[in-house]
Amino acid sequence: MGVLTLSTVALCCSLASCSSPIADLPSLGTSDASAKPREPYLPVHDLPPQRDEAAIPPDQRAKIESDLIAARDRQASASAAQGSAAQTTTTQSTPAQTAGAK
Repeated sequence: MGVLTLSTVALCCSLASCSSPIADLPSLGTSDASAKPREPYLPVHDLPPQRDEAAIPPDQRAKIESDLIAARDRQASASAAQGSAAQTTTTQSTPAQTAGAK
């Protein structure tokens, strides 16, 4: 009974060691411990330096904004036209349906 208990404990210990990540285990081939970052999280307060110039020049930015506004207006008018056409079709079919129902 003692051998069975001892082998069970040894098996449990060996299985528990399998749950540790393999990447965190020390390797025999490399001794460069500084290759891995010490902290697992990215530095939040390290920001890139300020830009000397704008990412998009002001004239290109104005053109892009006007293009987006024009596209939005086209989509809104097309949507309104579809909505009114669907509403007109519904109101036109309603009298015909009521006349047939009488």
